[in-house]
Amino acid sequence: MADIQFVLASASVARRKLLVDAGIQPFVCPSAFDEDAVVIREPSELVQVLAKGKAEMVAPQFPNALVLGCDSVLAINGVIYGKPESEAEAIARWREMRGGSGELHTGYALIAPGKPALLRSKMTRVFFANLSDTEIEAYIATGEPMQCAGAFATDGKGSLFVEKIEGCHTNVVGLSLPTLRHMMAELGYRAIDFWGR
Repeated sequence: MADIQFVLASASVARRKLLVDAGIQPFVCPSAFDEDAVVIREPSELVQVLAKGKAEMVAPQFPNALVLGCDSVLAINGVIYGKPESEAEAIARWREMRGGSGELHTGYALIAPGKPALLRSKMTRVFFANLSDTEIEAYIATGEPMQCAGAFATDGKGSLFVEKIEGCHTNVVGLSLPTLRHMMAELGYRAIDFWGR
Protein backbone atom coordinates (compact mmCIF):
# COMPACT_ATOMS: atom_id res chain seq x y z
CA MET A 1 0.00 0.00 0.00
CA ALA A 2 2.73 2.44 0.97
CA ASP A 3 4.48 2.47 -2.42
CA ILE A 4 1.48 2.07 -4.70
CA GLN A 5 1.40 4.46 -7.62
CA PHE A 6 -1.54 6.40 -9.05
CA VAL A 7 -1.67 6.34 -12.85
CA LEU A 8 -3.93 8.48 -15.01
CA ALA A 9 -4.60 6.79 -18.37
CA SER A 10 -5.47 10.09 -20.02
CA ALA A 11 -3.72 13.01 -21.68
CA SER A 12 -6.32 15.42 -20.27
CA VAL A 13 -4.63 18.44 -18.70
CA ALA A 14 -7.87 19.26 -16.86
CA ARG A 15 -8.09 15.80 -15.25
CA ARG A 16 -4.47 15.92 -14.17
CA LYS A 17 -4.96 19.39 -12.65
CA LEU A 18 -8.02 18.24 -10.70
CA LEU A 19 -6.03 15.37 -9.22
CA VAL A 20 -3.03 17.56 -8.38
CA ASP A 21 -5.27 20.19 -6.78
CA ALA A 22 -6.81 17.39 -4.68
CA GLY A 23 -3.34 16.33 -3.48
CA ILE A 24 -2.81 13.34 -5.79
CA GLN A 25 0.24 13.49 -8.07
CA PRO A 26 -0.59 11.08 -10.90
CA PHE A 27 1.82 9.46 -13.31
CA VAL A 28 0.29 10.31 -16.69
CA CYS A 29 0.24 7.53 -19.28
CA PRO A 30 -2.21 8.29 -22.10
CA SER A 31 -3.93 5.29 -23.63
CA ALA A 32 -3.91 4.47 -27.33
CA PHE A 33 -7.33 2.83 -27.06
CA ASP A 34 -9.37 3.16 -30.26
CA GLU A 35 -12.50 5.02 -29.15
CA ASP A 36 -13.98 5.00 -32.66
CA ALA A 37 -14.24 1.20 -32.54
CA VAL A 38 -16.90 1.44 -29.81
CA VAL A 39 -20.44 2.13 -30.99
CA ILE A 40 -22.96 2.34 -28.14
CA ARG A 41 -26.02 4.61 -28.17
CA GLU A 42 -26.58 4.84 -24.40
CA PRO A 43 -24.25 7.56 -23.05
CA SER A 44 -23.76 6.16 -19.54
CA GLU A 45 -22.80 2.75 -20.90
CA LEU A 46 -20.63 4.24 -23.66
CA VAL A 47 -18.43 6.28 -21.33
CA GLN A 48 -17.90 3.31 -19.00
CA VAL A 49 -16.84 1.04 -21.86
CA LEU A 50 -14.45 3.71 -23.19
CA ALA A 51 -12.99 4.36 -19.74
CA LYS A 52 -12.52 0.62 -19.20
CA GLY A 53 -10.77 0.23 -22.56
CA LYS A 54 -8.34 3.01 -21.72
CA ALA A 55 -7.56 1.75 -18.22
CA GLU A 56 -7.13 -1.87 -19.30
CA MET A 57 -4.74 -0.89 -22.06
CA VAL A 58 -2.47 0.95 -19.62
CA ALA A 59 -2.78 -1.25 -16.49
CA PRO A 60 -0.43 -4.09 -17.59
CA GLN A 61 2.44 -1.59 -17.64
CA PHE A 62 1.83 -0.74 -13.96
CA PRO A 63 1.20 -3.93 -11.94
CA ASN A 64 1.53 -2.09 -8.61
CA ALA A 65 -0.68 0.90 -9.28
CA LEU A 66 -4.18 2.27 -9.19
CA VAL A 67 -4.95 2.99 -12.84
CA LEU A 68 -7.74 5.42 -13.72
CA GLY A 69 -9.38 5.65 -17.12
CA CYS A 70 -12.03 8.28 -17.91
CA ASP A 71 -14.16 9.41 -20.82
CA SER A 72 -16.81 12.11 -21.24
CA VAL A 73 -19.59 12.82 -23.72
CA LEU A 74 -22.39 15.35 -23.91
CA ALA A 75 -25.91 14.16 -24.70
CA ILE A 76 -28.47 16.61 -26.10
CA ASN A 77 -31.95 15.39 -26.96
CA GLY A 78 -30.69 11.82 -27.08
CA VAL A 79 -27.76 12.59 -29.40
CA ILE A 80 -24.24 11.88 -28.12
CA TYR A 81 -21.44 14.35 -28.80
CA GLY A 82 -17.72 13.96 -28.14
CA LYS A 83 -15.04 16.45 -29.18
CA PRO A 84 -15.96 18.42 -32.31
CA GLU A 85 -13.99 17.42 -35.40
CA SER A 86 -14.04 20.88 -37.01
CA GLU A 87 -14.75 24.50 -36.15
CA ALA A 88 -17.86 24.37 -38.32
CA GLU A 89 -19.15 21.41 -36.30
CA ALA A 90 -18.42 23.24 -33.03
CA ILE A 91 -20.29 26.34 -34.22
CA ALA A 92 -23.30 24.26 -35.30
CA ARG A 93 -23.31 22.45 -31.97
CA TRP A 94 -23.26 25.68 -29.97
CA ARG A 95 -26.12 27.04 -32.05
CA GLU A 96 -28.07 23.97 -30.98
CA MET A 97 -26.98 24.14 -27.32
CA ARG A 98 -27.49 27.86 -26.66
CA GLY A 99 -30.36 28.65 -24.35
CA GLY A 100 -30.85 24.96 -23.59
CA SER A 101 -29.29 22.20 -21.54
CA GLY A 102 -27.40 18.96 -21.97
CA GLU A 103 -26.30 15.95 -19.95
CA LEU A 104 -22.55 15.61 -19.45
CA HIS A 105 -21.73 11.94 -18.81
CA THR A 106 -18.31 10.88 -17.54
CA GLY A 107 -17.31 7.25 -17.22
CA TYR A 108 -14.73 5.93 -14.76
CA ALA A 109 -12.70 2.73 -14.67
CA LEU A 110 -10.38 2.18 -11.71
CA ILE A 111 -8.08 -0.84 -11.65
CA ALA A 112 -6.27 -1.92 -8.50
CA PRO A 113 -3.50 -4.55 -8.37
CA GLY A 114 -4.94 -8.01 -8.87
CA LYS A 115 -8.52 -6.79 -9.31
CA PRO A 116 -10.81 -6.27 -12.31
CA ALA A 117 -11.82 -2.78 -13.33
CA LEU A 118 -14.39 -1.07 -11.12
CA LEU A 119 -16.76 0.92 -13.35
CA ARG A 120 -18.95 3.92 -12.63
CA SER A 121 -20.60 6.76 -14.52
CA LYS A 122 -21.76 10.17 -13.40
CA MET A 123 -24.15 12.58 -15.08
CA THR A 124 -24.28 16.34 -14.57
CA ARG A 125 -26.85 18.59 -16.24
CA VAL A 126 -25.43 21.74 -17.80
CA PHE A 127 -27.50 24.81 -18.72
CA PHE A 128 -26.09 27.01 -21.47
CA ALA A 129 -26.41 30.76 -21.98
CA ASN A 130 -28.28 32.06 -25.01
CA LEU A 131 -25.21 33.17 -26.95
CA SER A 132 -25.20 35.37 -30.03
CA ASP A 133 -23.59 34.08 -33.23
CA THR A 134 -20.73 36.55 -32.64
CA GLU A 135 -20.06 35.13 -29.16
CA ILE A 136 -20.17 31.56 -30.48
CA GLU A 137 -17.75 32.29 -33.29
CA ALA A 138 -15.39 34.16 -30.97
CA TYR A 139 -15.40 31.28 -28.49
CA ILE A 140 -14.74 28.64 -31.16
CA ALA A 141 -11.89 30.80 -32.52
CA THR A 142 -10.07 30.49 -29.17
CA GLY A 143 -9.57 26.78 -29.87
CA GLU A 144 -10.69 25.79 -26.37
CA PRO A 145 -13.89 23.99 -27.44
CA MET A 146 -12.03 21.78 -29.89
CA GLN A 147 -10.42 19.83 -27.04
CA CYS A 148 -13.59 19.22 -25.04
CA ALA A 149 -16.52 16.82 -25.08
CA GLY A 150 -19.54 18.94 -25.87
CA ALA A 151 -17.36 21.78 -27.24
CA PHE A 152 -17.13 23.68 -23.95
CA ALA A 153 -14.96 23.87 -20.84
CA THR A 154 -16.22 25.05 -17.47
CA ASP A 155 -12.65 25.57 -16.25
CA GLY A 156 -11.80 28.08 -18.98
CA LYS A 157 -13.39 30.71 -21.19
CA GLY A 158 -16.47 28.52 -21.58
CA SER A 159 -17.36 29.18 -17.94
CA LEU A 160 -18.74 32.52 -19.13
CA PHE A 161 -21.38 30.67 -21.12
CA VAL A 162 -22.64 28.15 -18.57
CA GLU A 163 -25.61 29.52 -16.63
CA LYS A 164 -26.07 26.67 -14.16
CA ILE A 165 -24.89 23.18 -13.30
CA GLU A 166 -26.99 20.52 -11.56
CA GLY A 167 -24.77 17.84 -10.06
CA CYS A 168 -21.04 17.42 -9.57
CA HIS A 169 -19.06 20.35 -10.99
CA THR A 170 -15.74 18.50 -11.31
CA ASN A 171 -17.53 15.80 -13.31
CA VAL A 172 -18.06 18.40 -16.05
CA VAL A 173 -14.38 19.34 -15.96
CA GLY A 174 -13.64 15.65 -16.57
CA LEU A 175 -13.26 13.90 -13.23
CA SER A 176 -15.75 13.72 -10.36
CA LEU A 177 -13.50 13.78 -7.31
CA PRO A 178 -16.24 12.49 -4.96
CA THR A 179 -16.88 9.57 -7.32
CA LEU A 180 -13.15 8.78 -7.42
CA ARG A 181 -12.92 8.86 -3.61
CA HIS A 182 -15.82 6.41 -3.29
CA MET A 183 -14.32 4.09 -5.92
CA MET A 184 -10.95 4.10 -4.19
CA ALA A 185 -12.66 3.22 -0.90
CA GLU A 186 -14.50 0.31 -2.55
CA LEU A 187 -11.13 -1.07 -3.61
CA GLY A 188 -9.65 -0.63 -0.13
CA TYR A 189 -7.72 2.61 -0.61
CA ARG A 190 -8.00 6.10 0.86
CA ALA A 191 -7.46 9.19 -1.26
CA ILE A 192 -5.69 10.89 1.64
CA ASP A 193 -3.01 8.18 1.59
CA PHE A 194 -1.85 9.59 -1.76
CA TRP A 195 -1.33 13.12 -0.45
CA GLY A 196 2.25 14.34 -0.57
CA ARG A 197 3.54 11.54 -2.78
